[in-house]
Amino acid sequence: MSVVKPLLSVRDLRIRFGSKTVVQGVSFDLLPGEKLALVGESGSGKTITALSLLKLVPQAHIEGSAVLNVAPDGPRELLGLTEHELRGVRGRDVAVIFQEPMTALNPLFTIGEQIAEVIELHEGLSRREAWQRAVALLASTGIPEPQRRAGAYPHQLSGGQRQRAMIAMALACQPKLLLADEPTTALDVTLRQQILGLLDDLQRSHQMAVLMITHDLNLVRNFADRVAVMEKGLLVEQGTVDEVFGNPQHPYTRKLLDSRPHRDVVEASTNAAQQQPVLQAKHLRVGYPVPKPGFKGWFSHGEYVAVKSADLQLAPGQTLGVIGESGSGKSTLALAALGLQPFQGHLQVGGQSWKLNARADKPLRRTIQVVFQDPFSSLSPRMTVEDLVTEGLTIHHPDLSQAQRRTQALATLADVGLTEDQFPQLLDRYPHEFSGGQRQRLALARALVVDPQALVLDEPTSALDVTIQKQILSLLQRLQRERGLSYLLITHDVEVVAAMAHDIIVMKDGDIVESGPALQVLQSPRHDYTRALLAAVPARAAVIKP
Repeated sequence: MSVVKPLLSVRDLRIRFGSKTVVQGVSFDLLPGEKLALVGESGSGKTITALSLLKLVPQAHIEGSAVLNVAPDGPRELLGLTEHELRGVRGRDVAVIFQEPMTALNPLFTIGEQIAEVIELHEGLSRREAWQRAVALLASTGIPEPQRRAGAYPHQLSGGQRQRAMIAMALACQPKLLLADEPTTALDVTLRQQILGLLDDLQRSHQMAVLMITHDLNLVRNFADRVAVMEKGLLVEQGTVDEVFGNPQHPYTRKLLDSRPHRDVVEASTNAAQQQPVLQAKHLRVGYPVPKPGFKGWFSHGEYVAVKSADLQLAPGQTLGVIGESGSGKSTLALAALGLQPFQGHLQVGGQSWKLNARADKPLRRTIQVVFQDPFSSLSPRMTVEDLVTEGLTIHHPDLSQAQRRTQALATLADVGLTEDQFPQLLDRYPHEFSGGQRQRLALARALVVDPQALVLDEPTSALDVTIQKQILSLLQRLQRERGLSYLLITHDVEVVAAMAHDIIVMKDGDIVESGPALQVLQSPRHDYTRALLAAVPARAAVIKP
């Protein structure tokens, strides 16, 4: 019986920047047509390991061996190729799908032009032939109206369409190896399933091998053949998906597998419905002006209705989860709740209505605060921790002295798990000196320091690794129990809403299509759309318990 030679054989790969070693002696094989997932948290070295194979990591000193065996060239040592030789490998033999297509795609060229450029470069086709191939590739990824989409710029496509365009570009020259770096991280659950299904179909039809870089364990379970786990630059465990998930050997692997959200909330009391809601909306409608097509747009505007007629109620000490895909209206609903978006209908926070006037609404802003999805972009890099956390006190409690504000800031920071024992001179530090999870704790402290009744949590864990996500969710659950906080939780992550929410509303195209107690909605969904969302999360049963 003949032995199948590896398509890619990596041995003792070591990567360092200056004197700092970030990847230490990594070795693995990837067979033709196989799907291998490289798994680990941020900083584990998984992305650098994959991208260094094509020397795509600037200023990195790389040692070891990475042999690519593709006919008719035969075995080649990738790390020994010159930059000119690597240009013949990139795109033709080995292609890459990057994590964020909006930054990976050139905003100055259309999608079709960028795909056609790859085909012209590697296959020598005419511009017309390359364009026709680009349109056909877009069609193969399931993009509607591929001829028209080929002429669109990246910003004119949705997130899922941009990701499909990246896949089309990667497959332009039918590579034998595809490096997929977190290809579904920024996508909704249903889009994730679509992209995974597309990659699976294309992998089989093109007989490609796929090296998937990810921290999403559900993705690994449902896509990969084998998994390799990295921690702090070391490959600590590898094997088939069934072996590693069913019987993990390394403590770090067990830690990752145990990092899924768990439900730990105080269930609603019988008199909760009798208390005055912290947030209440009836027949809430939010629309945006949009230009009409043609010359009519010169004289008048149409309207896009993002939220059509929403009724909701958030009780004290409870969490209302709002789930739905991008474009469903959930973020617009959150902006209206925060008094940041004009609306029609009835909306009250703490028994008071928004006036949509800065001076008149100032007292109400103490009642409801917000924690955004990405703490790195929501926290000013020019402000110290003291400036960030005490800003709300300066606005809402101008009578406090600087010493009192500092004392209150330190107490709130300690409440979210940041102390001067851990971080000397904590108040004098800047956001870039903290990790992603620590920055999210800073964002929480900034919101909590004015003692609000409610927080709007806009995808609060989607940018975090699974272990950090679990820590932040546990922190939010503890703060809710201790402070009696109410949360309006905006998310597309069904596992997060299952762990946190008392009640759920499901939004689609601006409508609330289903609502009710969380476990009832998640265990016995009535609407087809809700069932489709839940079907995209195969492992949900482990989180949702009666």
